[in-house]
Amino acid sequence: MRLGIILSDKEPETAFNALRLALFSLQQGDSVRIFLSGTGVEIDQIADAKFDVRGQAEAVLRAGGQFFACGTCLKLRASTGSE
Repeated sequence: MRLGIILSDKEPETAFNALRLALFSLQQGDSVRIFLSGTGVEIDQIADAKFDVRGQAEAVLRAGGQFFACGTCLKLRASTGSE
């Protein structure tokens, strides 16, 4: 199965849960692509004691998930993105 996730929020619990779904799907053998838009492009800057968003995102990448980001959203935030 192919799963596409659109993440347009940087709220820690929301981002963490979207990434948990992505990782679970990858572990089931599915293909996963995550598109970041709006404040979602700031996912690599989320720091939260309860929800390790960065660690979860790294696990998704290691498992073969792919991230894409809205270029306009990055530009609005003077960002070029990250790995």
